[in-house]
Amino acid sequence: MADVRGEPRVFFPWEKRRGLRSLFGRARARQALLVTVVVVLFLILRARERQAAQVRATRAEITTTMLAISAFRADHDKACPAALGDLVVAGYLRAVPRDAWGKPLRVTCPGRRDPAGFDVSSDGPDGEPGGTDRVE
Repeated sequence: MADVRGEPRVFFPWEKRRGLRSLFGRARARQALLVTVVVVLFLILRARERQAAQVRATRAEITTTMLAISAFRADHDKACPAALGDLVVAGYLRAVPRDAWGKPLRVTCPGRRDPAGFDVSSDGPDGEPGGTDRVE
């Protein structure tokens, strides 16, 4: 482009285009969209993995609690403990078992599945007893 005096003038790319739209051209918009999609997918996968890890940790705590209750019942003529604190007092557990969401586990004696046994479960992330997200 020639100046009024006839001298040629060189424009840099950022000088030619003005405005926000020119800053994010089509190529950059595609790149930004791609980065956004990748970040969103990463966050979704991370949330799902965190939830799965919490369920695994809760199931491990349930298994430990079931073993402690079985040992308690073997030592006490098949009687279930009145509360989970009894397992701690008797030395079967170090602390009252809690799920990954910080809520205490539920023990049902006699159990729903095995009337001669017991059930141990967690209320799940929402904390509602018998909810659809409980962990058994």
